[in-house]
Amino acid sequence: MKSKLLKLFVFSGASAVALYSLMGYTASESPAAQAEKKTNSQLEDRAHVAKLFANAARTNELPTKMKLNWDGKDQNVTVKYTIDEDLQKEADHLLKSYKPDYGAIFVIDATTGEVLTMSSFQRDDAHATNMNLQATFPAASVFKVVTATAAVDKAGVNPEHKIHYNGGAHTLYKKNVLSERVTRWTNVITLKDAFARSINTAFGRLSIENLHPEDLNEYSSRFYFNQEIPADFPVEMGVAYIPPGKGFEMAEAASGYNKSNRMSPVQGAMIAASVANDGKVVAPYLVSNITDESGKTIYEGKSFNPGTTMSKESAAKLRELMGQTVLAGTSRRSFRPILKDRKFREIEMGGKTGHLTGDNPRGRVDWFVGYALDEDRKIAVAAITVNRKFWTVKSAHLGQSMFRKYFSPIVAQQQKATRKVSSTN
Repeated sequence: MKSKLLKLFVFSGASAVALYSLMGYTASESPAAQAEKKTNSQLEDRAHVAKLFANAARTNELPTKMKLNWDGKDQNVTVKYTIDEDLQKEADHLLKSYKPDYGAIFVIDATTGEVLTMSSFQRDDAHATNMNLQATFPAASVFKVVTATAAVDKAGVNPEHKIHYNGGAHTLYKKNVLSERVTRWTNVITLKDAFARSINTAFGRLSIENLHPEDLNEYSSRFYFNQEIPADFPVEMGVAYIPPGKGFEMAEAASGYNKSNRMSPVQGAMIAASVANDGKVVAPYLVSNITDESGKTIYEGKSFNPGTTMSKESAAKLRELMGQTVLAGTSRRSFRPILKDRKFREIEMGGKTGHLTGDNPRGRVDWFVGYALDEDRKIAVAAITVNRKFWTVKSAHLGQSMFRKYFSPIVAQQQKATRKVSSTN
């Protein structure tokens, strides 16, 4: 019996070594080393595809038939993208109808990272570079998501945490931010309401009382500021500068009241997706697969989770903050119709707005980043408009329009199934 067991053990060991060799691993590699090797392979593949599709992504023209240099030789290939045609048409239609000076809508599957929509518009130039890939826009109050995450996940602050602050709702003055005086004119607000209403001074006080510069730096990095986004298309790196030491400059950064912190719509959608995805970061990908002339798949896009922004429990608290924004905060008017529509009562939605004057392009920047989800699906959107003089549409309206477009056929199908079951009973 011992001899049989020994032979079985030796055979199993040899088989395992052979299997590892086939997978490209050696017997001495640890699970961590294997995981690192797999990650590096994914990053290399994405970087290669990003170079090949750089021009197509920048011009927002995605050919299905093209000639590529693959494995050292030119090949005629067929490319399938992750784009949802109905959603893409809706985004294009919205931007062309409202005609902002500049506008972009970027939608991803918050679980897989598949790019569902990548629409860009410039009123005076139909062939302008794809705005979704530019990180020249001030993050504005969208950066409050980073600050709130650090406060909740690192400092243990909860949505009902009370913040005392002096001054107005949307201004930010040094004398108010640094003041610890509590008088009869001092305002008291919960973190949830301060986030929903985007109260700058309250977030300034929150950062000074509960956080350190290194905390904001850490969570900025978790949300992929100051590092390359591992997408399979080229996107500019978002930048976040957190001044050393506690003080007014730190409060400015924490509340998003500066122009130095910048990001792209791609990163905006990633921020919302990580909140919807229980704190997991999802890296967007645009190319579903590439096949050669014989029909053989030579490349297949895959989901990639390069890290986490927060714990699952903290993500639930952030969704509470972002849910309050669309329910009673800065985007309530844009979301009122869809929230009152009984068809969408099972869809959870949340978001964050941001407003600030930018320099590249010059104009008033209006952000909305958010998510919508049900039991089976999660999507994240970043919508941005930049206007020189007059508003034509709020970005929050663009966001809720994309949520409505995505979930309408799903809701209709569910209602049809429910009616069918009721009629048979």
